Amino acid sequence: MSRPPFLDLPPGVRATKVSTPAGPLAALRADADPATRPPVLMVPGYTGSKEDFIAVLEPIAAAGHPVLAIDQRGQFESPGVDDPSAYDIETLADDVRVAIRELGGGVHLVGHSFGGLVARAATIADPASVRSLTLMDSGPAAVPPPADTNIGLMAQAVPQLDLETIWGLKRQIEAQTETDPPPPDIEAWMHDRFVANHPAGLLRLAEQLLGVTDLTDELTATGVPVLVLYGEDDDVWLPDVQAAMAGRLGAPVVALPDVGHSPAANAPGRTADALLEFWASH
Repeated sequence: MSRPPFLDLPPGVRATKVSTPAGPLAALRADADPATRPPVLMVPGYTGSKEDFIAVLEPIAAAGHPVLAIDQRGQFESPGVDDPSAYDIETLADDVRVAIRELGGGVHLVGHSFGGLVARAATIADPASVRSLTLMDSGPAAVPPPADTNIGLMAQAVPQLDLETIWGLKRQIEAQTETDPPPPDIEAWMHDRFVANHPAGLLRLAEQLLGVTDLTDELTATGVPVLVLYGEDDDVWLPDVQAAMAGRLGAPVVALPDVGHSPAANAPGRTADALLEFWASH
């Protein structure tokens, strides 16, 4: 689970909403003044939220890019529904396409982890609306072992236990190996974010993380420029898996040393620099 380095909105960043046919998506937005470069849309991963990008929004906007980070439907402050099919990757990609239109199209699209699978689907569905795609700690297909074990446990737990109970069990397990526990205010906020997720969404996303098919060839066929960016200590899709995907895509790779699964939260400065350098060439 991504841990934001702070929660107070930086200068120029404001909370907003994106209207979709299925309901509003909560978002954070930073408007560049002046907007001299293309807009950016950022899509978070499983159990994450728009706040996973909070520390990169200000530098991106300062470079001239209007930037929007969303909660996907059923995630944190975006309402969800009971119908599991509402959380299919292709349906979530439709929400992303609405957000792209909100920004005027031609976006630099960034998807973190599960958000990368959604962003990939949105790019394949409408490549003309995407100027570039960054897959951040996101892989080509289902999460491989050993990381699939934790996702499998989540998929088993959600139908049987309430989210408050799952959170408590999850944190007990994590505390056994956690060397840098979050400050109390961040811990409390992470709890609130987790239990705010819609259970149907948590279950359906977990199922897809365990079974999604490889669409690397379909993404390559779009001709959209892709950047593969990951932390060298990523323990979900391992770095060699992501590097191999980049090779198939003909995409550049940015591997950040001493960074795990959440570069935008753990190394925001280096992440923003890498994104801006890639976007400058497109």
